[in-house]
Amino acid sequence: MLDVPYGTQVEGAAWHPAVRTHLYVGRALPTHLAPYAPGPHTLGRFLENTLDPDGPAHAPEPTGVLEPRQHQYEAADAIAARAAAGGRQFLLADEPGVGKTISAVLGATAVGDLRGARRVLVVADRPAAITIGHWCRTIDALGDGGLEWVVITWDRLEKVAGHDWDVIIADEAHALRRTTTKRWKHWVRISGHGRSHDTAPFVIATTATPGHTPLELPYLAPAYAQVHDEPMRGWTSAARPADAFATALERHGVGVEQGRHGATWTTDAGRRAADLKLVRGWLADERPPAMLHRAAPWGPVPISGMPVALTPTERAAYDAEWGEFCREMEIARRGRSVAKGRSALLRFRQKAGLIRVDSTVAWIAQQVQAERQVACSVEFVATAADPIADRLRDSGIDVATIYGRDRFDPEAERLRFQTGQAKVCVFTTVASISLHAGETLPDGHRASPEPRVGVFHQARFSGIAGRQVTGRTHRDHQVSPWHVAYAEGTVEEEVGKVMVERIAAASDTVGSDTSGLTDLARLLGADWLPAAALTEDGT
Repeated sequence: MLDVPYGTQVEGAAWHPAVRTHLYVGRALPTHLAPYAPGPHTLGRFLENTLDPDGPAHAPEPTGVLEPRQHQYEAADAIAARAAAGGRQFLLADEPGVGKTISAVLGATAVGDLRGARRVLVVADRPAAITIGHWCRTIDALGDGGLEWVVITWDRLEKVAGHDWDVIIADEAHALRRTTTKRWKHWVRISGHGRSHDTAPFVIATTATPGHTPLELPYLAPAYAQVHDEPMRGWTSAARPADAFATALERHGVGVEQGRHGATWTTDAGRRAADLKLVRGWLADERPPAMLHRAAPWGPVPISGMPVALTPTERAAYDAEWGEFCREMEIARRGRSVAKGRSALLRFRQKAGLIRVDSTVAWIAQQVQAERQVACSVEFVATAADPIADRLRDSGIDVATIYGRDRFDPEAERLRFQTGQAKVCVFTTVASISLHAGETLPDGHRASPEPRVGVFHQARFSGIAGRQVTGRTHRDHQVSPWHVAYAEGTVEEEVGKVMVERIAAASDTVGSDTSGLTDLARLLGADWLPAAALTEDGT
């Protein structure tokens, strides 16, 4: 098996449609193909092992470069205790940077030992060039426990659908909030979602931001059903999984209302607070507990708004764009065209962000001059990432760029920032990368010690996404303040204020208050659109 990047042609590597991958047939791999050999714990290595008549390749000895902390051993013990009690799922909801990856590997190894397991599947978030290597290095460091580990990303679930798994780690499990995606359908099959409690694989779901509302937690249905001593048929349906889940939540006391776009969470603030306590208690109060949440001991992320005073020219351009947006949104509203409303919102956010590029560049340059390294989060490439990176380079500042599939090597760019070669990192990804000071790097060296600061060039409308982004630098005992940039005296200012509150609220372990999303929709004249149209899931 060979891991040949998509669209790349390599002499001697032949594509074979039967196994849907590149192969080299021979007794020894030629030198020029050695870089394409799949590494330990990768999908390519797993598939190679299934075809190789000599059996799986020998797993490497633990490198020992990581020393787990006491709280990570405690998390592993909690996971193992749940498995020993017959549980089928565990939610590891520690805050970003507390160390869920090591905890999950230790926990999966312990569960494997308890249940006589053979295989562990790890499903990680993208970018694959960073996340797969991170998980594989962690497994190498801690040891495989005699298990066969396979690490893939969410977009490759289909590749392992025909194989059986004893333990599954669902990293960034909030990726399963939507039940209408192909990802969900593959997950249901692989994880045994609808199977009886005693025949399904043991699932460790890891995420610091489980969902905006209880309705976004369908992936926890197996755990909920089990703690209520109910069969899965009362919590899921192959035809309408979201409706079945909402019905089950309502049956157990969650405030579910039927709206224009299906089931919605109650708008009553008191009922919301009670609901969050209720669904959290289902797992946290179980004995042994079916979830674990620990706040970051170095405190919550400091986050604040960063008003930008527009020049007269910028103000005129902004007002023109706002007027055009209002006209387009009103036309879309009258025609009840969700697609047109979503497009109008997307264009306005792109153009408004482009107007503020120079201000963001100036602020970043000032931070670099003050001997800080800057993480700049953007949502759009052509109207934010590219112009910000280009103008910083024009001013003599080296920039690491993690955006645009196949445009850059994400891990190489991340390491340029982490070693201090690049003082700024402009990125679109929201999770599964580490940009904090003092990180232990793959080669054993430490990342640069300069303090990190972060800026949202555009305020993300999803509190979950925003909270995940801040956790890229505010992690592992490194305090990193973040700022939400917005044009002063515009609708962006009100949006920015709402998002500062939503990002802070998104760390609730079983769902955060989404009243802020309603406020955003009202500010933008988009309250008639479905909620997904305001978040990255919709746009």
